[in-house]
Amino acid sequence: MKLIPRDAPGYFARPETGRAGLLIFGADAMRVALKRQEVIAALVGPSGEEEMRLTRLPAADLRRDGAALVDAIKAIGFFPGPRVVFVDEATDAAAPAIIAGLADWAEGDAQIIVTAGSLKASSKLRKAFEGHKNAYAAAIYDDPPSRAEIEAELAKAGLAMPDRDAMDDITALSRALDPGDFRQTIEKIALYKHGDQTPLTSEDIALCAPASSEAAVDDVLNVVAEARTQDIGPLMARLRAQGVLPVTLCIQAMRHFRALHGAASHPDGPAQGVARMKPPIFGPRRDRMIRQAQNWGAPRLDTALSLLTDTDLQLRSAGQNAPAMALVERMLIRLSMLGNAR
Repeated sequence: MKLIPRDAPGYFARPETGRAGLLIFGADAMRVALKRQEVIAALVGPSGEEEMRLTRLPAADLRRDGAALVDAIKAIGFFPGPRVVFVDEATDAAAPAIIAGLADWAEGDAQIIVTAGSLKASSKLRKAFEGHKNAYAAAIYDDPPSRAEIEAELAKAGLAMPDRDAMDDITALSRALDPGDFRQTIEKIALYKHGDQTPLTSEDIALCAPASSEAAVDDVLNVVAEARTQDIGPLMARLRAQGVLPVTLCIQAMRHFRALHGAASHPDGPAQGVARMKPPIFGPRRDRMIRQAQNWGAPRLDTALSLLTDTDLQLRSAGQNAPAMALVERMLIRLSMLGNAR
């Protein structure tokens, strides 16, 4: 039987122990693996593997030993409780052994959990589960998690429902990160809020969201965008000591000012422009970007982008003799002074 996407999250959280099996397939291996982990944990519990109620069979082994699956589902366990036989990375080459296992399955046998990549509608493996009266086939698509799935992740981590702004930030984060990274970030937020009974805020999320590897570069770009010219020299000295390349700094400056230009040019205002940025921006950093876009305005940002483009071309020019980092520092100072002009 097909497990439709609307019902799949509920079934993964509370699977039926009396089913013969479940096929989980999809193009994103991480998404498939997360759902498989959830189902198996719900079926055998946290001690299932230690109690030998979980048997793992690589699909490749079934091609060499077609009876291995039937033997595994019929095996008698030493401990009471539901049992699972997990077949990983299955393809149609393993379909005969898996179909035989479904045919021989009887009440009390271990449930067969199978994962696979993308399967066409004509796939033998997919047809076997979709056509079985006591088994399910669930397709996992690359869609971002629904509101219900996000709330389930928060509840699992022991986090109370946040306010609207914080929930919007979590939703944006779920669309920007891979499923595994998003789950790890929720766990990180839960650890950060452990013992703290105050509501989850956008600032909490910003502190726990994956950090940018360009944080030091962001510091100098914020100084420039906020017209704090006197702070540029010390920060540039730090960047030189860290080995940041002039071209890298110029590229990041171009990216930052393009983002400001897009926000300042948005028909609904800078706030909406920043809200629609990808990857999303959270908490105080979002407020900072909005202020910068408002202070600069689109016309001055046009001039800033022209200056950045000219400097980038100079850096890439074969006939450039001036020290590259000095050239970039001069450009940043000019930008800062432009931002301070009224």
